[in-house]
Amino acid sequence: METYGTLDECQAQVGLARSLCEYPEICTELCILEQELGKAMGHIALYPGLPCPDIAVLEEITERAGERAGKNFRFIRPGDSTPGAALHIARTVARRAERSAVKLFRNREMEEDIYRYINRLSDAIYALSLWYDFLFRSERGESSQCL
Repeated sequence: METYGTLDECQAQVGLARSLCEYPEICTELCILEQELGKAMGHIALYPGLPCPDIAVLEEITERAGERAGKNFRFIRPGDSTPGAALHIARTVARRAERSAVKLFRNREMEEDIYRYINRLSDAIYALSLWYDFLFRSERGESSQCL
């Protein structure tokens, strides 16, 4: 219950970022991520017949975001934009879900596929935050405000 409750929190933060997002292409990706998180929560909660979400969806989101942002993956401080900061909160919540899931996985109480999905979730959210902030700064002709 702790793991899917934490994923619920993560989904809410992704929804907050989507509600603030100005870029339709990123909104689409965030909506996909929200839908996939719903599947993940249902799968963990053992909803009958609900398969594990496909990790390839996360990998595709990460790849698309990397292509758009120039694969400018680096350590940053959140705060260049409100939606980007919301995504960083979602990323940290995803990391908390992963810490909860690792205990379940090590105790053989969680399948490897859903554990791998949760493990990759923060990467996809991080990539989306970089993409958003890249577009936000590019439109304004700015560099990061806090490196």
